[in-house]
Parts: sequence; C-alpha cells; structure tokens
Amino acid sequence: MTRELSARGLSRQLNRPRLTFLVASFVCALPLGAQKKVQVQVLPPPENAWADGPPAVVSSGLLADASMRDLLANGFPARLHYRLERWVSGRWFDDIKAASEWDVILKYDVLGKKYDVVRVVNKKVEVLGTFPNVDEADDAVENAYRPAVPLPKKGQRGYYNLLLDVETLSLSDLDEVERWLRGELKPAVSGKKNPGTALGRGVRTLVVRLLGGEKRHYEARTGTFRP
Repeated sequence: MTRELSARGLSRQLNRPRLTFLVASFVCALPLGAQKKVQVQVLPPPENAWADGPPAVVSSGLLADASMRDLLANGFPARLHYRLERWVSGRWFDDIKAASEWDVILKYDVLGKKYDVVRVVNKKVEVLGTFPNVDEADDAVENAYRPAVPLPKKGQRGYYNLLLDVETLSLSDLDEVERWLRGELKPAVSGKKNPGTALGRGVRTLVVRLLGGEKRHYEARTGTFRP
C-alpha cells in the first residue's frame, strides 16, 4: 500500500483530499492545485538481480505546484529527505535489515538568477549542477539514484520501502541550509545551533507558513522478491 500525506500551511482554507492507491512499487497522488501528477517509484535493479545491486529511486512532480514554485522563487530552499529501508519478510512479522538516508536540496540564487542542486550523503555534499530555470533543476532533483544500501543475501525473501519528506526550508532552519550548501555540515548534523539565530529562525518559519509552505510525506515500496 502506498500513500501521500500533505500538511497544509496556514494560508490553506481546506484540507487536501488524501488519495491512496494499491500498487506494488509506486505512490501516485495529485495534491490540490498541483500542475503535475506526483509519482515516486522504487525500481528493481537491472535484470531483477536483487543480490547484485540496489534499486533505483525516481520521482516526478514533487516541486511542480504553484505554492512550492513561489517559495523557491523567493529564495526559500526545498529539501527532500529520503530513507530507503530493506526489509526481510518473516513468517510472523517483517524485520528491517538495512537502511540508507540522503538529502537533496534545491535553492534559487535570487541575485545570480540560477538554481543550485546538491545531494548530501553521509555528511558529504555532491553538487548535482547549477541551472538557469526551475524545470531543469527539477530534472536534476528527480533523476534516478541508486543509494548505497547493504544488499540481501541469496534466498532472503524481502522488499524495499522508501520514505520521502519534502519541505520548504526554514520549517527547519534556513541558516543551517546555508551551511549545508557551503559544505559546513558539522553544525547542522550534530544539532549545535547558534542561539543568536533563534529569533530569525522563528520569523522565517512564520513567513513560510503564511506563504503556504508545508511538509509532505510520500511512501513507496517494491514488491516482495527472493534473490
């Protein structure tokens, strides 16, 4: 089962309808006001060789709605936090055996009029590119990615489950995002924040919520396999 949950901002007047589909390997939902259907998929490795390689995570439409585009255009970064879990199917209950987490951050440089996209994995920043428009930046964000996750053993029956949170930042902390983009990851990862920025964080959080910023949660999983 897959699902899409959307927490509305303060400017929303109606709850978004929750759409749920019974499918094997992807979540598909259309939030209110979206211009493009959201799709998140966990695709099998080549030739279904589960013991030889990880699955691929691909998506589309995550940043396509008007409210998200407006926030990006006004300099508020978007962060996509991924967690891919590998589960083993048991007779009585399933057990999680491995997991991999990473972030993709998209930020618009208002002065330079360009979009920067980076991926953060294990405290290391990988620059995915600088783009002249948001559509090209979206393509970089949503390209297929195969995370480094411990692989199943031969004959081990199981499946992969993906958790994805998309948020317009400053719901967390814009100051820390700037550090991430400059490669200064230690303060953000360890949770050591500058207390002098607390007021600024609070004001920016309020601004984002008034503008309609929100956090959205998606899940997708593969079918059960046996390598």
